[in-house]
Amino acid sequence: MTLNEIKTNIRNGKYDKDFLMLYGETEKAKKRYSDACDEFLGLFGDSDNIRVFSAPGRTEVGGNHTDHQHGSVVAGGVDMDVIAIVAENNDNVIRVKSKGYDMDVVNVQEFDKRDKEIGRAISLIRGICHKFAELGYSIKGFNAYTTSNVLKGSGLSSSAAFETLLGNIINGLYANKELAPIELAKIGQFAEREYFGKPCGLLDQMASSLGGFTYADFNNPAEPITETINLDIRDFGYTLCVVDTGGNHANLTQDYADITIECKQISNALGVEFLRDADVDKFYKSLAALRKEFGERAVLRAFHFFNEQERVLKQRDALLAGDFKAFLKLVNESGQSSFDYLQNLYSVSAVKEQGLSLAIALTKQFLGEEGACRVHGGGFAGTIQCYIPTEKLAEYKQMIEAVYGKDSCSVLSIRPVGGYEIEL
Repeated sequence: MTLNEIKTNIRNGKYDKDFLMLYGETEKAKKRYSDACDEFLGLFGDSDNIRVFSAPGRTEVGGNHTDHQHGSVVAGGVDMDVIAIVAENNDNVIRVKSKGYDMDVVNVQEFDKRDKEIGRAISLIRGICHKFAELGYSIKGFNAYTTSNVLKGSGLSSSAAFETLLGNIINGLYANKELAPIELAKIGQFAEREYFGKPCGLLDQMASSLGGFTYADFNNPAEPITETINLDIRDFGYTLCVVDTGGNHANLTQDYADITIECKQISNALGVEFLRDADVDKFYKSLAALRKEFGERAVLRAFHFFNEQERVLKQRDALLAGDFKAFLKLVNESGQSSFDYLQNLYSVSAVKEQGLSLAIALTKQFLGEEGACRVHGGGFAGTIQCYIPTEKLAEYKQMIEAVYGKDSCSVLSIRPVGGYEIEL
């Protein structure tokens, strides 16, 4: 199908069902996709084999800093996504132009890792193609224009969305859609770890690839147990949002690393590599020795993991049962545990910068006995996650944005699908 035909179909509402499912609305989506078609046309010209793909960002729902200890999590794919207009070419060259960035160009005969590309998007393209080729698929050239509205630095994982998008493009063009979402998530993780140079877990890619609310057990990270939970929180009268507190993630590397280091100190002292495998009774019986050797913070962070692991299971059960009140209570408990025990709301190297703590204090004061809020993602700076009664959303946005600035509060929806191709 050509670009002009797609734009005509967009105007005539042919894809409104897709847009409603992905975004809950149509008008903004129509303009966004139509504009993307125009950008593709200006870059590559028209084609009669255009295809259209989407992959969502993700929000962590439960299991704060549990995955690196082989724990369990609940996460969700959101309605902020990265989309692509794509067409095969006859050049044996992959060209990907992302809005706001230079075009990345990869020859289909050159998928080996290049050290000079570490930390750049082109490394993800090369790494994902390498994995597909390793699996026996023959990859040819294609042109792609991508544009993303996944908030940067918000913990919504724009990188995982991009990886999922690329995986779905190649799966659709050259693998007859044979690879399941979990396999595509693993390919994205491989590219990010081995080519991009970031030692990530599988949570982000999996949540983006699966969509919906996803429960995942990482007891065996190579083969996680997953379960998709189809539930729309708007049906319960609540709206999900994140608030960007404007914190700076620079110089926080050690803060993030210390959590893993201290958890490993406790697990190793208990005779195992990860806290997931530790004997909890042995942990409590060993508190005197553990605090003496590693300090109270390490002990408290292990305390958080053991309780958070149980809490995730309860969150999954509450969502499956449609007991949203119980779920919200558990969200608040998780957030309090992160504050008190995990201690990832601010850095001890900059104790005067406590944007997350203030945002949570303001949100709790606003909500009273309703709703829930917690730190979002890694913590120390960045965003909080909130569940606000929909009837009070406008009032909440006005209150919180008076402190953190216009558009600092972004409304999210959990979309029911992950990586997706719009059938033209």
